[in-house]
Amino acid sequence: MAVRGRHRRRQQSRINRASLTVTAGGAGLALPLVAAGTADAASADTWAKVAACESSGDWSINTGNGYYGGLQFKQSTWEAYGGGAYASRADLASKDQQIAVAEKVLDGQGPGAWPACGQKAGLTRGGPAPAAPEAPAPRPAKAPAATPTTTPQSKAGTAEMYTVVRGDTLSQIAEEQRVKGGWQRLYQANREQVGTDPDLIVPGQRLQLKPGAATPPKDRPAPRAKDRTGPEPTGKQAAEKAAAKAADAKKAADAKKAAEAKKAEEARKAAAAKKAEEAKKAAAKKKAEEARKVSAPSTARFSSPVDAGTGTPYRASGASWSKGYHTGVDFPVPTGTSVKAAASGTVVSAGWGGSYGYQVVIKHADGKYSQYAHLSALTVRSGQSVQAGQRIARSGSTGNSTGPHLHFEVRTGPGFGSDIDPLAYLRGGGVKV
Repeated sequence: MAVRGRHRRRQQSRINRASLTVTAGGAGLALPLVAAGTADAASADTWAKVAACESSGDWSINTGNGYYGGLQFKQSTWEAYGGGAYASRADLASKDQQIAVAEKVLDGQGPGAWPACGQKAGLTRGGPAPAAPEAPAPRPAKAPAATPTTTPQSKAGTAEMYTVVRGDTLSQIAEEQRVKGGWQRLYQANREQVGTDPDLIVPGQRLQLKPGAATPPKDRPAPRAKDRTGPEPTGKQAAEKAAAKAADAKKAADAKKAAEAKKAEEARKAAAAKKAEEAKKAAAKKKAEEARKVSAPSTARFSSPVDAGTGTPYRASGASWSKGYHTGVDFPVPTGTSVKAAASGTVVSAGWGGSYGYQVVIKHADGKYSQYAHLSALTVRSGQSVQAGQRIARSGSTGNSTGPHLHFEVRTGPGFGSDIDPLAYLRGGGVKV
């Protein structure tokens, strides 16, 4: 069922969606460990309120804007906080599994991970934790009585290894243990243990603190004493052996040089082919654009912005609007619904519009301007020409909005305050609405 909604009084606002990103610019930053603790859990009811704000309570939503599930996880955050144990994306996981990952995000980033909806839903650190969902995982081993920060020292009295505990970072360990070369040297010495991401270390990992003291190679067995009953090699034999060795070295060098030359030639050909393909695509795009411009006058017509009935009408009175009345008409549609241009024209604005959230404003040939507000995703940019009925965005609930819907407005000028009846404008262009 479509959720009916309308926007509130025009005012300064923040973006109404959770960014949910892991901000680790490099291993030198102190990034907390990804741990399975839920010491700062929120109640299931609170998470339901956050989901109602973020996605209208749709735990399986995927609008194609890069955010997934009821709590609108970004893919990198879902993976960084262990969501991959449940499903490849948040929208494919159950409600309980999404909440379990959200608890970890709340523990690591706090309520600010959901800038607007978290505050609106009363999300805070602390409170009863929901039951953790079942997920495939290895059988847990019995926890030790205490986790030492370092392993037992050697007989020489110098600590060679370090055991990671919760809250550690490579930069912190390198500084406290005075590792020469800093965290970079420590990471290089333990790359096989840590993996490709130096910011992600987990409790229980053992790190080598002296990068230079790598495990020495195994001693080669001493060669057996040769039978010295035979004659010693002559000077001629030694010279022949040296010449053969030099020939082998030259052969290997020539082969390496030939391989490098072949690789360079293949790279050059690939670059040339890529450049030719890009030029071909650019020419085709230009040709299509010219053809579209030529055919534009014959295809000009009006179109309804969405295939749905109307909600809050134009000029509905109320104190929640800054002019004392509704300056447009609302179409209550679910988040992710395709939004189309009402008529042909040029995009003059495509981006954040304050209380209108993400918006698109189009100037038409008759001098009128149409506005599409509270969008969740944009598919056009400023300066782009569009045709009537062309998809320009997807509906949402950004800005000052009480729920997913499209706010459609028609003006005589580009700015707020010059509104006219939007339905009359559509009907004048032949749209039955």
